[in-house]
Formats: sequence, C-alpha cells, structure tokens
Amino acid sequence: MVVNELVTLKENKDFRRIYARGSSYASGILVTYVMKNRSKNVRIGITTGKKIGKAVLRNRSRRIIREAFREMAGDVKQGYDLVFVARSKTPFVKSYDILRSMKKELKEAGVLK
Repeated sequence: MVVNELVTLKENKDFRRIYARGSSYASGILVTYVMKNRSKNVRIGITTGKKIGKAVLRNRSRRIIREAFREMAGDVKQGYDLVFVARSKTPFVKSYDILRSMKKELKEAGVLK
C-alpha cells in the first residue's frame, strides 16, 4: 500500500481552526484533535505548552509523540488533520504508552482503517 505524503501543520491559523471546529479526544498523557480536510494527505501538528516544563522536556514530548505516530501512520485514513497536544505526564512516559493512547483516541475518532 502506498501512503500519501505526511504533511506537517505549521501555521497558527490551521491549529486554531482545528481546535475550534475539530473533535477532541483526551487521555491522561495526550489530547488528540481530529478534523477532516479536503486533501488526500494526513496532516499532523504537535503542540507542547510551557506547562510541560523546560525546553528539554517539551522537545522530548514532541519526539516521542512523533515516533509513536510514525509507527501507526500507515493505519490512519487519508484526508484528516490531526493535532496532538502533550500533557504534563507526556515527557515521562515511553513511546509505546503514547502509541497505545494514540491508537485508542484515533479509533474512537473513527480515523483508523
């Protein structure tokens, strides 16, 4: 199966649109916002706020969220925007815990194949 290119969300207006119009699914370590887009690509964005901690912890949070998504990217339906928001526990868990939480939230959203 050929997976279309993974596109990263970078513009603040895209994040705000998804927060306002998308559906949210939360767990203790991750919040996921899901919204259908008009393209055939899966677009993802990762946010980590200052509440997470200093830069080292915020960067670790982004890395483990990105790695968890990379493992399951082939299972995600095309044509969705996903925003993952780190929580205060995120930098202290392993990527497979994030992966399990992410799968549960995306399954609940109906985004998995």
